[in-house]
Amino acid sequence: MRFEVWAPKAQDRVVLRLDGEDVAMRPEPGRCGWWAVEAPAGDGSRYGYALDGGPVLPDPRSRRQPEGPDGPSAVVGPEAYERPAPWTGRALPGAVLYELHIGTFTREGTLDAAAAQLDAVAELGVTHVELMPLCPFPGRHGWGYEGVSLWAVHEPYGGPAALSRFVDAAHERGLGVVLDVVHNHLGPSGNHLPMFGPYFTDTHHTPWGAAVNLDAPGSDEVRAFLLGSALAWLRDFGLDGLRLDAVHALADTRALTFLEELSAEVDRLGAETGRPLFLIAESDLCDPRTTTPRPLGGLGLHAQWNDDFHHALHTALTGESQGYYGDFARAPLAALAKTLTRVFFHDGTYSTFRGRTHGRPVNRTRTPAHRFLGYAQTHDQIGNRAQGDRLSATLPQGLLACAAALVLTGPHTPMLFMGEEWGATTPWQFFTDHTDPELARAVRDGRRREFAPHGWAAEDIPDPQDPATRERSCLDRSERDEEPHARLLAWYRALIALRADQPDLSDPDLTAVAVAFDEAERWLTFRRGELRIAVNLSDAPRDIPLGGGAPHRLLASWEEVPPPDSTGVLRLPARCAAVLAST
Repeated sequence: MRFEVWAPKAQDRVVLRLDGEDVAMRPEPGRCGWWAVEAPAGDGSRYGYALDGGPVLPDPRSRRQPEGPDGPSAVVGPEAYERPAPWTGRALPGAVLYELHIGTFTREGTLDAAAAQLDAVAELGVTHVELMPLCPFPGRHGWGYEGVSLWAVHEPYGGPAALSRFVDAAHERGLGVVLDVVHNHLGPSGNHLPMFGPYFTDTHHTPWGAAVNLDAPGSDEVRAFLLGSALAWLRDFGLDGLRLDAVHALADTRALTFLEELSAEVDRLGAETGRPLFLIAESDLCDPRTTTPRPLGGLGLHAQWNDDFHHALHTALTGESQGYYGDFARAPLAALAKTLTRVFFHDGTYSTFRGRTHGRPVNRTRTPAHRFLGYAQTHDQIGNRAQGDRLSATLPQGLLACAAALVLTGPHTPMLFMGEEWGATTPWQFFTDHTDPELARAVRDGRRREFAPHGWAAEDIPDPQDPATRERSCLDRSERDEEPHARLLAWYRALIALRADQPDLSDPDLTAVAVAFDEAERWLTFRRGELRIAVNLSDAPRDIPLGGGAPHRLLASWEEVPPPDSTGVLRLPARCAAVLAST
């Protein structure tokens, strides 16, 4: 078996420690900084690399870390990546995504336990599951955004073989699989990459410290490392797409950016495999170039999360106005109308949160609506609250139903967060399992300092290191069959089925979306082809004009709703949503 490692920091020698035996490696001719050797090994063989007589370190490209990020790497045999049946893929247009965290989707917190629950996910009607990060991190439980070993799967989740089983189980049920990957930083513990080479640079600084090296000396190999990791998830595990965490934090001044390289390579792999592979960015730049195709001067990513839609919807539902919600809360229905039709609220407008003008308009005539994901809740928007409270903790069922209608019938590609579909009462809190006591203390104290200016007492902020914090965040599936949860679940299923059945609801033409609203009376209606969606967010019935023309018939409603009168006025009960079609 061939072992190779990029270790330009090695001065004299690199040794492969393989199953307890040392094997000298040789510099690779014509490959600056690379060392290689062939040695007998098989599935499960433990190995690592020692540079210039230093400690044995795990392989930067390790596919398995059975003893955690600081332990030896393990060889993974090809059988771990064998697919039992061909899969032609599921494209992003027309998709409904379901974000889930393996560690809390079930109380067991494993990929196999999650796979056992996929029947219910498929029955909901969604098309893809979006897994939060799976790369190894110290300890057992965490969100996954402090992972290291970017080619491996967290061992407590089940390791690479369990991911293969999960992907196969999802594909058998017609579900695509998207994985959240983090390229903008690595975790503070278990990161051995700086020992090998210039994976990080002080040329740029990020909220996590030195930036990943995308443009300084040595960056060619660092970019190849990240590209190879991304393609391995798609190629070897058969994943259908990747969600790229916080791409705005990727410091990259090169003419050909890393993101353009990545999108080109993913497109090339999709053409080779005959599967529609895609990349979804998380970006707070409100910059349409993120999803503009490369031939038109964009980065070529296939979609992005649209937090502006979330913020507008959240303020309309809750009335919250703190922090970045402030600009949206001034006229939340107007903000919601703008994001339904023009995608970004900040499209060259002044952002008081940032203290400057922000964003750029989307070209609606050439940009399909499916390139932007819309959602009422995500792991970020729940877990980064002081107590990790979901919308269901404070909103009545009717407003939850309105939120579902706006997400699932709107022009964006819809995304749900696990448990949202039945109004789960379990919070989703910030939790960690750092093995370094000093790091654990710093995270706990930092979390308390973060919320102290907002009036939160330290004792009211859940301790991230307390196992009970993670336990509270695990879904309680017994709720699904109980009222009022069962009714909300039926509503989600009905709306998703309607989206699949009505072509107008997946029409990519943003210019065809028309919105009317009354800020004072708190109602909003919008047109999708021959369909009208109306929501009443107020606590009293409202008369909502649907416009002249053909009469309308009711396709779905949260409460019992009489048909519109002869003038096209719909009498909509309080906290109610309805979907109607022209007859």
